[in-house]
Amino acid sequence: MKRSTTSADRSHRLWAVAFWIAVWQLLAMAVGQRVLLASPLETAKRLVELIPTLEYWRSILFTLGHILAGFLAACLAGTLLAALSARFGRIAELLAPLLATIRSIPVASFVIVALIWVPSRRLSVLISFLIAMPIVYAGVLDGIRSADPQLIEMARIFRMTPLNRLAYLYLPSILPRFATSAGVAIGLAWKSGVAAEVIGIPGGSIGEKLYRAKIYLATPDLFAWTLTIVALSVLCERAIRALLALAQRRMEGR
Repeated sequence: MKRSTTSADRSHRLWAVAFWIAVWQLLAMAVGQRVLLASPLETAKRLVELIPTLEYWRSILFTLGHILAGFLAACLAGTLLAALSARFGRIAELLAPLLATIRSIPVASFVIVALIWVPSRRLSVLISFLIAMPIVYAGVLDGIRSADPQLIEMARIFRMTPLNRLAYLYLPSILPRFATSAGVAIGLAWKSGVAAEVIGIPGGSIGEKLYRAKIYLATPDLFAWTLTIVALSVLCERAIRALLALAQRRMEGR
Protein backbone atom coordinates (compact mmCIF):
# COMPACT_ATOMS: atom_id res chain seq x y z
CA MET A 1 0.00 0.00 0.00
CA LYS A 2 2.80 2.39 0.86
CA ARG A 3 4.56 1.75 -2.45
CA SER A 4 1.46 2.39 -4.52
CA THR A 5 0.71 5.55 -2.53
CA THR A 6 4.28 6.76 -2.99
CA SER A 7 4.14 6.07 -6.73
CA ALA A 8 0.87 7.99 -7.00
CA ASP A 9 2.35 10.93 -5.10
CA ARG A 10 5.37 10.98 -7.38
CA SER A 11 3.19 10.88 -10.51
CA HIS A 12 1.15 13.80 -9.19
CA ARG A 13 4.30 15.77 -8.46
CA LEU A 14 5.73 15.03 -11.91
CA TRP A 15 2.47 16.10 -13.51
CA ALA A 16 2.54 19.40 -11.59
CA VAL A 17 6.20 19.99 -12.51
CA ALA A 18 5.48 19.27 -16.18
CA PHE A 19 2.54 21.67 -16.09
CA TRP A 20 4.60 24.57 -14.73
CA ILE A 21 7.47 23.89 -17.14
CA ALA A 22 4.91 24.10 -19.97
CA VAL A 23 3.64 27.41 -18.56
CA TRP A 24 7.24 28.65 -18.37
CA GLN A 25 7.81 27.66 -22.01
CA LEU A 26 4.62 29.38 -23.16
CA LEU A 27 5.53 32.56 -21.29
CA ALA A 28 9.02 32.54 -22.80
CA MET A 29 7.51 32.14 -26.29
CA ALA A 30 5.03 34.95 -25.60
CA VAL A 31 7.75 37.33 -24.38
CA GLY A 32 10.05 36.37 -27.23
CA GLN A 33 13.07 38.01 -25.60
CA ARG A 34 15.79 35.69 -24.30
CA VAL A 35 17.26 38.51 -22.22
CA LEU A 36 13.96 38.99 -20.38
CA LEU A 37 12.94 35.35 -19.96
CA ALA A 38 14.99 32.33 -21.00
CA SER A 39 12.99 29.27 -22.00
CA PRO A 40 13.29 25.89 -20.24
CA LEU A 41 15.13 24.51 -23.29
CA GLU A 42 17.66 27.37 -23.30
CA THR A 43 18.14 26.99 -19.54
CA ALA A 44 18.60 23.21 -19.80
CA LYS A 45 21.06 23.65 -22.67
CA ARG A 46 23.14 26.11 -20.67
CA LEU A 47 23.02 23.85 -17.60
CA VAL A 48 24.29 20.92 -19.68
CA GLU A 49 27.16 23.14 -20.86
CA LEU A 50 28.03 24.19 -17.30
CA ILE A 51 27.92 20.78 -15.61
CA PRO A 52 31.10 19.33 -17.21
CA THR A 53 33.18 22.40 -16.31
CA LEU A 54 35.48 22.47 -13.31
CA GLU A 55 34.44 26.03 -12.48
CA TYR A 56 30.83 24.91 -12.03
CA TRP A 57 31.74 22.32 -9.39
CA ARG A 58 34.21 24.63 -7.66
CA SER A 59 31.49 27.23 -7.24
CA ILE A 60 29.10 24.61 -5.88
CA LEU A 61 31.68 23.34 -3.38
CA PHE A 62 32.53 26.89 -2.27
CA THR A 63 28.94 27.90 -1.60
CA LEU A 64 27.87 24.50 -0.27
CA GLY A 65 30.75 24.43 2.22
CA HIS A 66 30.08 27.94 3.51
CA ILE A 67 26.33 27.52 3.85
CA LEU A 68 26.63 24.14 5.57
CA ALA A 69 29.22 25.59 7.94
CA GLY A 70 26.81 28.37 8.91
CA PHE A 71 23.91 25.94 9.20
CA LEU A 72 25.80 23.45 11.40
CA ALA A 73 27.01 26.28 13.64
CA ALA A 74 23.40 27.47 13.89
CA CYS A 75 22.25 23.97 14.87
CA LEU A 76 24.88 23.76 17.61
CA ALA A 77 24.30 27.26 18.96
CA GLY A 78 20.51 27.01 18.70
CA THR A 79 20.46 23.68 20.55
CA LEU A 80 22.74 24.89 23.33
CA LEU A 81 20.84 28.15 23.79
CA ALA A 82 17.52 26.28 23.79
CA ALA A 83 18.79 23.92 26.50
CA LEU A 84 19.94 26.88 28.60
CA SER A 85 16.65 28.72 28.05
CA ALA A 86 14.65 25.66 29.09
CA ARG A 87 16.73 25.35 32.26
CA PHE A 88 16.93 29.06 33.13
CA GLY A 89 13.89 31.22 32.40
CA ARG A 90 15.92 34.44 32.59
CA ILE A 91 18.04 33.37 29.64
CA ALA A 92 14.90 32.77 27.56
CA GLU A 93 13.66 36.24 28.50
CA LEU A 94 17.05 37.75 27.68
CA LEU A 95 17.23 36.08 24.26
CA ALA A 96 13.64 36.77 23.21
CA PRO A 97 14.09 40.39 22.00
CA LEU A 98 17.41 39.58 20.29
CA LEU A 99 15.98 36.64 18.35
CA ALA A 100 12.86 38.61 17.44
CA THR A 101 15.09 41.36 16.07
CA ILE A 102 17.15 38.88 14.05
CA ARG A 103 13.97 37.41 12.53
CA SER A 104 12.61 40.82 11.52
CA ILE A 105 15.75 42.45 10.05
CA PRO A 106 16.02 42.06 6.25
CA VAL A 107 18.87 39.92 4.94
CA ALA A 108 20.24 42.85 2.91
CA SER A 109 20.66 44.92 6.10
CA PHE A 110 22.53 42.06 7.77
CA VAL A 111 24.81 41.71 4.76
CA ILE A 112 25.68 45.41 4.52
CA VAL A 113 26.51 45.65 8.21
CA ALA A 114 28.39 42.32 8.21
CA LEU A 115 30.60 43.44 5.31
CA ILE A 116 32.11 46.00 7.69
CA TRP A 117 33.24 43.25 10.06
CA VAL A 118 33.93 40.12 8.02
CA PRO A 119 35.55 39.48 4.62
CA SER A 120 33.18 38.77 1.74
CA ARG A 121 34.43 35.16 1.47
CA ARG A 122 33.09 34.43 4.98
CA LEU A 123 29.91 36.45 4.61
CA SER A 124 27.60 33.58 3.62
CA VAL A 125 28.70 31.59 6.69
CA LEU A 126 27.66 34.39 9.04
CA ILE A 127 24.39 35.18 7.26
CA SER A 128 23.37 31.52 7.06
CA PHE A 129 24.09 31.19 10.77
CA LEU A 130 22.05 34.26 11.72
CA ILE A 131 19.04 33.22 9.66
CA ALA A 132 19.03 29.54 10.67
CA MET A 133 19.85 29.79 14.38
CA PRO A 134 16.57 31.32 15.64
CA ILE A 135 14.57 28.66 13.76
CA VAL A 136 16.56 25.80 15.26
CA TYR A 137 16.42 27.43 18.69
CA ALA A 138 12.62 27.70 18.58
CA GLY A 139 12.21 24.09 17.43
CA VAL A 140 14.49 22.60 20.07
CA LEU A 141 13.05 24.75 22.85
CA ASP A 142 9.52 23.70 21.89
CA GLY A 143 10.64 20.07 21.91
CA ILE A 144 12.16 20.35 25.38
CA ARG A 145 9.07 22.04 26.77
CA SER A 146 6.82 19.39 25.20
CA ALA A 147 8.41 16.56 27.16
CA ASP A 148 5.93 14.82 29.48
CA PRO A 149 6.20 16.52 32.92
CA GLN A 150 4.91 13.41 34.72
CA LEU A 151 7.68 11.29 33.21
CA ILE A 152 10.21 13.94 34.13
CA GLU A 153 9.00 13.94 37.71
CA MET A 154 9.14 10.15 37.79
CA ALA A 155 12.71 10.24 36.45
CA ARG A 156 13.64 12.67 39.22
CA ILE A 157 12.10 10.47 41.91
CA PHE A 158 13.90 7.35 40.67
CA ARG A 159 17.13 9.33 40.21
CA MET A 160 17.54 8.58 36.52
CA THR A 161 20.92 9.72 35.19
CA PRO A 162 21.01 12.90 33.05
CA LEU A 163 22.12 10.87 30.02
CA ASN A 164 19.14 8.51 30.34
CA ARG A 165 16.79 11.45 30.81
CA LEU A 166 18.09 12.95 27.60
CA ALA A 167 17.83 9.68 25.67
CA TYR A 168 14.44 8.48 26.91
CA LEU A 169 12.56 11.63 27.89
CA TYR A 170 13.78 14.57 25.87
CA LEU A 171 15.12 13.26 22.56
CA PRO A 172 11.84 11.58 21.49
CA SER A 173 10.17 14.96 21.92
CA ILE A 174 13.01 17.06 20.47
CA LEU A 175 13.96 15.10 17.35
CA PRO A 176 10.69 15.50 15.37
CA ARG A 177 10.62 19.23 16.03
CA PHE A 178 14.32 19.58 15.34
CA ALA A 179 13.85 17.77 12.01
CA THR A 180 11.09 20.16 11.01
CA SER A 181 12.96 23.29 12.07
CA ALA A 182 16.22 22.09 10.49
CA GLY A 183 14.43 21.41 7.20
CA VAL A 184 13.05 24.95 7.18
CA ALA A 185 16.35 26.43 8.36
CA ILE A 186 18.50 24.83 5.64
CA GLY A 187 16.20 26.18 2.93
CA LEU A 188 16.38 29.69 4.37
CA ALA A 189 20.14 29.32 4.86
CA TRP A 190 20.52 28.67 1.13
CA LYS A 191 18.36 31.65 0.19
CA SER A 192 20.06 34.06 2.57
CA GLY A 193 23.56 32.68 1.99
CA VAL A 194 23.37 33.04 -1.79
CA ALA A 195 21.80 36.50 -1.41
CA ALA A 196 24.78 37.46 0.75
CA GLU A 197 27.15 36.21 -1.96
CA VAL A 198 25.33 38.23 -4.63
CA ILE A 199 25.88 41.38 -2.55
CA GLY A 200 29.40 40.59 -1.31
CA ILE A 201 30.51 38.96 -4.61
CA PRO A 202 33.17 36.59 -3.21
CA GLY A 203 35.22 35.10 -6.04
CA GLY A 204 34.38 31.54 -7.02
CA SER A 205 30.93 31.47 -5.43
CA ILE A 206 27.51 30.79 -6.90
CA GLY A 207 26.49 34.30 -5.87
CA GLU A 208 29.27 35.72 -7.99
CA LYS A 209 28.03 33.72 -10.99
CA LEU A 210 24.51 35.07 -10.48
CA TYR A 211 25.83 38.62 -10.25
CA ARG A 212 27.89 38.29 -13.43
CA ALA A 213 24.96 36.72 -15.26
CA LYS A 214 22.91 39.78 -14.35
CA ILE A 215 25.65 42.23 -15.38
CA TYR A 216 26.15 40.60 -18.78
CA LEU A 217 22.40 39.96 -19.29
CA ALA A 218 23.10 36.22 -19.57
CA THR A 219 19.60 35.13 -18.57
CA PRO A 220 20.10 31.41 -19.41
CA ASP A 221 23.10 31.43 -17.05
CA LEU A 222 21.00 33.12 -14.38
CA PHE A 223 18.26 30.52 -14.69
CA ALA A 224 20.74 27.61 -14.85
CA TRP A 225 22.46 28.70 -11.64
CA THR A 226 19.08 29.28 -9.99
CA LEU A 227 18.03 25.72 -10.82
CA THR A 228 21.32 24.54 -9.34
CA ILE A 229 20.58 26.40 -6.11
CA VAL A 230 17.09 24.91 -5.90
CA ALA A 231 18.43 21.40 -6.49
CA LEU A 232 21.16 21.79 -3.86
CA SER A 233 18.71 23.21 -1.32
CA VAL A 234 16.27 20.33 -1.84
CA LEU A 235 19.04 17.72 -1.64
CA CYS A 236 20.40 19.21 1.59
CA GLU A 237 16.95 19.31 3.16
CA ARG A 238 16.19 15.69 2.20
CA ALA A 239 19.59 14.50 3.41
CA ILE A 240 19.12 16.20 6.78
CA ARG A 241 15.61 14.81 7.22
CA ALA A 242 16.77 11.31 6.22
CA LEU A 243 19.67 11.38 8.69
CA LEU A 244 17.45 12.58 11.52
CA ALA A 245 14.80 9.97 10.68
CA LEU A 246 17.50 7.29 10.76
CA ALA A 247 18.72 8.56 14.12
CA GLN A 248 15.19 8.48 15.49
CA ARG A 249 14.60 4.92 14.27
CA ARG A 250 17.85 3.72 15.83
CA MET A 251 17.01 5.44 19.08
CA GLU A 252 13.64 3.68 19.13
CA GLY A 253 15.39 0.36 18.45
CA ARG A 254 13.72 -0.33 15.08
